[in-house]
Amino acid sequence: MGHGATRTLERVAAAVGELVAAAPRFEPVRDVPQGGVLLALPALLANGLLRHSETCFELPPGFYGVDSIFLLLGLMALARIKSIEQLRYHPPGEWGKLLGLDRIPEVRTLRQKLQLLCANGSPQPAAEGRLQQWSAKLAGEWLESDGQSDGLFYADGHVRVYHGALTRLPRRYVAREKLCLRGTRITGSMCWAGSRSFWCPGRWTRE
Repeated sequence: MGHGATRTLERVAAAVGELVAAAPRFEPVRDVPQGGVLLALPALLANGLLRHSETCFELPPGFYGVDSIFLLLGLMALARIKSIEQLRYHPPGEWGKLLGLDRIPEVRTLRQKLQLLCANGSPQPAAEGRLQQWSAKLAGEWLESDGQSDGLFYADGHVRVYHGALTRLPRRYVAREKLCLRGTRITGSMCWAGSRSFWCPGRWTRE
């Protein structure tokens, strides 16, 4: 079950398919590392992090549900954990307290969950359709919630540098490096207050 696993009965039930997802259960604790990220949890929920997660995505029955995975990714971004691999160097039990669980999933388990969320056994266009549907719903709600921003939008973007060897992407100017490096351009539309309504990532293939 891994280090820090204390909810053994629920994990056994999840292993035999008797548990859809473990419910969060918070307990009073002290000196939890990265506990300050919970102060931003209301802002994440207000922006709709979990509003359409259950309708647009699904996971097979298990200990970690869709909401737990989404919350973990959101808290990782707040804690400036830039990759899933970096979770290997963080205590899983302490991070589990932030989610109301005994521990967070291992890196391999989290990768499998993300693959199921993105593909879910469907062809790639279907998976992209679910992502676009989720982002379109949130973008529409953001636009409707602030009627004063109608017509007051500006385009913003940045370059995501690619360090792999699968393809040779065109070189683009990276301001923070002051160099022309290979990567994709991500363009977004933002309102006057700075909140992003939608973004268009660059695409690339092996060809």
